Amino acid sequence: MALFGAFVLATLGITVWAGRQTKDAADFYAGGRGFSGLQNGLAISGDYMSAASFLGIAGAIALFGYDGFLYSIGFLVAWLVALLLIAEPLRNSGRYTMADVLAFRMRQRPVRTAAGISTIVVSVFYLLAQMIGAGSLVALLLGIEGDAAKRWTIVGVGALMVLYVVIGGMKGTTWVQIVKAVLLIAGAALMTVLVLAKYDFDPSSLLGAAAHASGKGNAFLAPGLKYGATGTSKLDFISLGLALVLGTAGLPHILVRFYTVPTARVARKSVFWAIGIIGVFYLMTLALGFGAAALVGPKTIKASNAAGNTAAPLLAQQLGGGAGSMGGAVLLGVISAVAFATILAVVAGLTLASSASFAHDLYASVIRRGRASEREEIGSAKLAAVAIGAVAIVLSIFADRLNTAAVVALAFAVAASANLPTLLYSLFWKRFTTAGAVSSVYAGLISSVTLVIFSPVVSGTSASLFPHADFHWFPLENPGLVSIPVGFLFGWAGSLLSKQSTDPAKYAELEVRSLTGLGAH
Repeated sequence: MALFGAFVLATLGITVWAGRQTKDAADFYAGGRGFSGLQNGLAISGDYMSAASFLGIAGAIALFGYDGFLYSIGFLVAWLVALLLIAEPLRNSGRYTMADVLAFRMRQRPVRTAAGISTIVVSVFYLLAQMIGAGSLVALLLGIEGDAAKRWTIVGVGALMVLYVVIGGMKGTTWVQIVKAVLLIAGAALMTVLVLAKYDFDPSSLLGAAAHASGKGNAFLAPGLKYGATGTSKLDFISLGLALVLGTAGLPHILVRFYTVPTARVARKSVFWAIGIIGVFYLMTLALGFGAAALVGPKTIKASNAAGNTAAPLLAQQLGGGAGSMGGAVLLGVISAVAFATILAVVAGLTLASSASFAHDLYASVIRRGRASEREEIGSAKLAAVAIGAVAIVLSIFADRLNTAAVVALAFAVAASANLPTLLYSLFWKRFTTAGAVSSVYAGLISSVTLVIFSPVVSGTSASLFPHADFHWFPLENPGLVSIPVGFLFGWAGSLLSKQSTDPAKYAELEVRSLTGLGAH
């Protein structure tokens, strides 16, 4: 508890310090655009290595072996899409939010409305996963049984994240993410070394022990435990892979990070740093996941949390000397504090991205038609942060049965279906129209969310959100395989079928600006 308290106080201190330096909208939304490539690379890693990466993937590997590691691969490869197609053009052509790029050559109000709604939906899905992780983590740390404690934890995390955003803006949030990324890498590295030391630094014997402890034998180390038993599960795997690889480049809280650097060149450099840092981290999740399978055992992990979200903290306790030992308590405290830091940093980034989109896109451009002052805009962003925090808290209280990595994969599917097609068409297709943009966002959004509602994630199985009801008709857990093509298709069809004309001069201006940075903010 002392470690937890110390961390929360330290981050609040950073936030208050940063809040005092936040003078205008550029500071609040983009941290004054003053971060270096390494700083922003660390912050992107901090934003990206969420509770899903640390708790969810370690749990998925501990329970499903090889198939659990597919999350890591998907999350990492996704960065190539962001690096090659999105980072530089976005930094050059936008100002504070994703909608700035979409609205550059389209009619402002319909496009900003669609992009604002989509940003908020993706962020709320992603927030859910972080809050679920926080609930199961604190329940484990304090040894509390029952739902009341988890619920209060979720309320506490929600209150803290709103504080970070309202007081610190982008500057505070970025520094919290940088500190957290360093802590998370250090914590994961320490555990990796301790796990490998138990097996004389021989990965082969670690994998052998994990396979033996899993009770599945060599099947644990081969594809097919989770995805592969049936044709449906193979399709589910393709769907998950598509969502993970294409989703990153459409995640609003990641896209916003590209605006915090002075130039597109630094934006590209920060993605290089992020790929290196995130790649090393995901390699370490292998040791954490298989280490948890070998040393803690899937039975113990499932008994603590059915979805496997507590595998990493339980492994820390085991490495420190086991339950009841001083070393075990200290290491469990440290790793849980790091995981908690991870959650706080990510939820602050998400809340900032969604509240900035509300204020900048919906309030200033749509409701006030561009007549809002900077001060009013920032005020509305702070109010939106409180409202979005409240919505996330209420939803999270009901969703604590789900694996954090699975919920995040749903956020990725929505981002890849609604945001990515419109971004790519806007930047690279001359004939893209307002009707195409609006239909692409709404079609991707509605198809992905509808398919999630009628999928096994929500009803029909013992691990569903509503285990006793069954209204699912869509067989896959992740909607990406259907909803991502729908987003692209509607963007294309909407543009070709609409009678709207495009402005070639505006597209030429966007093209020059996105590729060269001339006229960028």
